[in-house]
Amino acid sequence: MDLWRRIGCDLRHCFELLLPPACLLCGGRLPTGASASEFCPTCRAGLPQPAPARCPICAVAYRTSTPSLHHCESCLRQQPPFARVHAVGPYAGTLREAVQSFKYRGQLPLARPLGALLGEAVLTGSGPRPDLLVPVPLHKSRLRERGYNQALQLAREVGRHLDVPVAAGLLRRVRDTAAQQGLDAAARKGNLRDAFAVTGPLDARQLLLVDDVMTTGATARECALALRRAGATAVEVAVLGRA
Repeated sequence: MDLWRRIGCDLRHCFELLLPPACLLCGGRLPTGASASEFCPTCRAGLPQPAPARCPICAVAYRTSTPSLHHCESCLRQQPPFARVHAVGPYAGTLREAVQSFKYRGQLPLARPLGALLGEAVLTGSGPRPDLLVPVPLHKSRLRERGYNQALQLAREVGRHLDVPVAAGLLRRVRDTAAQQGLDAAARKGNLRDAFAVTGPLDARQLLLVDDVMTTGATARECALALRRAGATAVEVAVLGRA
């Protein structure tokens, strides 16, 4: 067994010399010993940090650098159906570039480093351990068009990081809605009303809803509402970027 392990290590070193691992985002060479599923130090350093002052529920950033535990106006006016939002950082810079490549340019290998970042954000935020991860679903027509659901790919990587199962078919998108881009908050909310359905009872489970980006929070709200109505005890949300 030791002999085969040594042979395997030698072969891996040979492969790394001939085909050195490259950063999935910029294509630059990774440091020796780095995994081929990682970002290089430059790209990692370019990731935006979480806003120091943000709403403790929806994670929207405040226009101040002073940390605050106060809820934002939107959450004060209407308590969201989710308990809190975990976000890697603001939807900007290197993070935005990575999400765009992953979501729109078919760069599926980015799911692993992005999923690891999101898993770290959830662990850093502490809170109760989820029983299940629930990806935000795509309508079947959008899924045929894109070929994959980026939220499901992310959820699988986060689940691997947290050792929590993914309920891929638990939440369904039952109505084909217009794209959210370009709509204001009110239009986004109306666009998604009754667009999601749960396929079975949840038996008072703690859920973590996974998506790539949160803008107004309309999608997360509608999904969380459907999950709570089906019996979920609580729903938290995990996103890569918070706009």
